[in-house]
Amino acid sequence: MIILLMGVSGAGKTTIGRLLAEELAWPFYDADDFHPPANVAKMSQGLPLTDADRDAWLAALQQLIRQLLVQDQPAVIACSALKAAYRARLLANHPGVYLVYLKGSYDLIYRRLQDRPGHFMPPDLLASQFATLEEPQDALVVSIDQEPEEIVKAIVQSIAI
Repeated sequence: MIILLMGVSGAGKTTIGRLLAEELAWPFYDADDFHPPANVAKMSQGLPLTDADRDAWLAALQQLIRQLLVQDQPAVIACSALKAAYRARLLANHPGVYLVYLKGSYDLIYRRLQDRPGHFMPPDLLASQFATLEEPQDALVVSIDQEPEEIVKAIVQSIAI
């Protein structure tokens, strides 16, 4: 099984992903680490990515998921996966991937981003993330207005690992 944590920047994907992976003793992968340098540079300049910018990134993540499934290796992956088309691409023909949507309000997430210095994703890009977000209809939805440990507990209980 692969758990794909999705949501806008600042929703807690990395924090929850690391805690969840530790709880399950599974490897953790942050999709941000798969962005080409040009994408990171663009976001660092406060410019939102286009679908064309995301193509190589999504291809790398598809390859990671395929490789993990072929090796029968469970994992937790933190990935924004904001559009239904991105999720369809990542989940295509992969019934072993479980989608978890970390959902929160704009105000809460904006405050979190302001408290996260040094990250390549500036708070001013949050509006573009929410504009791009197509909320999933086929995911476990977990509210992020609770402590990280409670979020992890809710995920573990919901997917009955």
